[in-house]
Amino acid sequence: MELERKVALVTGGTRGIGAATACLLAARGAELAIVGRFADEEARATQAKIEERGRSCLLITADMGKPEDCQRVVRETINCYGTVDILVHCAGGLVPGGLLQVEPEVWHHAFNVHVHAVYYLCREAIPEMIKKREGAVVLISSVAGIRGLPINLPYQVVKGALPQFARALAREFADYNIRVNCVAPGIIRTRFHAGMSPEQYRHNIENRIPLHREGTPEQVAELILQLITNDYITGETFVIDGGLTMRIA
Repeated sequence: MELERKVALVTGGTRGIGAATACLLAARGAELAIVGRFADEEARATQAKIEERGRSCLLITADMGKPEDCQRVVRETINCYGTVDILVHCAGGLVPGGLLQVEPEVWHHAFNVHVHAVYYLCREAIPEMIKKREGAVVLISSVAGIRGLPINLPYQVVKGALPQFARALAREFADYNIRVNCVAPGIIRTRFHAGMSPEQYRHNIENRIPLHREGTPEQVAELILQLITNDYITGETFVIDGGLTMRIA
């Protein structure tokens, strides 16, 4: 897919991996709609970076845990640009706790933000892609959805659902040249991992990650870009974790 003048909608696009992805897509010629919970200073800064690249950027505030907001962000994008060609779902967040600690409302909210949001977003966006017989969807999962952890049960479960969601959508819409893929990052230098203690950080770098360094949002964004532009990849999940998931000792 050539990105010049294509329209990309990036949820969670105001910071971290989402922001890096939005900026890279803009640098390659796409027009952007970015979604965040708040139109705060960080969101405005991301919007400005995109506009500095000579592309327009629609900033939408929304809660991806609400179906009506998921539907609205796609409609606002279409109202602004006339269509949507690319959907990247980065919105999410850590959901701590095990089976006996997580309350039902927390469990359900995790599914709303990470999984149900994809259903509502795609229900609105994919018909636009069908019209042109071209489109790309990328869902951001996590290595936590691939390997088991003793904590964060809801997060692991919802992230584990996204690769299968991507496969199912990819198969369903392949005849329309709509490609759907998934990315599973490991430990990336974002706010998501900022609460890590110095001891845990050192343990991760020295003992868990074979490359002995964390990844950057820009490195993940480069992978997302490849999945959007390479039109012979669909239904796959790509791990980017410095080797974390291959380590058994």
